[in-house]
Amino acid sequence: MLIVISPAKTLDFAAPSSVSKATKPVLLNESADLVDDLRDYSPDDLVSLMGISHKLGELNNQRYLNWSMPFTKDNAKQALLAFRGDVYTGLDADSFSQHDFDFAQQHLRILSGLYGVLRPLDLIQPYRLEMGTRLKNQRGANLYDFWGDRLTHLINKQLKALDSSCLVNLASNEYFKSINSKAVSTPIITPVFKDYKNGDYKIISFFAKKARGLMSAYIIKNQITDPALLKKFSVGGYKYDKAASTPTEWVFLRKAA
Repeated sequence: MLIVISPAKTLDFAAPSSVSKATKPVLLNESADLVDDLRDYSPDDLVSLMGISHKLGELNNQRYLNWSMPFTKDNAKQALLAFRGDVYTGLDADSFSQHDFDFAQQHLRILSGLYGVLRPLDLIQPYRLEMGTRLKNQRGANLYDFWGDRLTHLINKQLKALDSSCLVNLASNEYFKSINSKAVSTPIITPVFKDYKNGDYKIISFFAKKARGLMSAYIIKNQITDPALLKKFSVGGYKYDKAASTPTEWVFLRKAA
């Protein structure tokens, strides 16, 4: 079983890493091509391109000017420990054992606008580049054009290496669109998390993101490889609801946050 999740806008490069092992992103040379394109953008250009504040425009302009290879543990940090945000709050990678990191390295992938596909221990340098950004590049008008089928190929390669029976999609729609679902070599299961509010069950973004992280951690810490066991997930008060689910979309409901 292979899990895919989204990255986070919030980053933490100040806290020391809790794990010594580090790997290099597989598509790093292509990331460098994107950085070369982004270096042509002024802070104001980045504000317009990304819809961010002027302060963030200046920060990310400097990030791309400072971005350099080779990546080392002195100038980069493991992705799973660098990303912060709702999903990563649920994941709580700071609590992982070495055994957990080893399992995650094989069974978890992070989709990224800049880095394509990341393993948890792949080193990254600070950046901001959401997958939906309409960054013109040598391959097209946006990042979906840039990455093409490359990300799907890497996902299929790891699914084969694991002899996996399914791909568990815990990524947002924006990021999972970078994968050609029709070309994925196994069935895809998409867990959906809903909370009860105003008389009905609804997807509440903050809670749903955190729940994706909680389920990722549940899979990793319990070393789950059989997708049927996901239906036993009850962390944070969520419970699988068969009636609300379909064969490919598994719904987990929670009565009270």
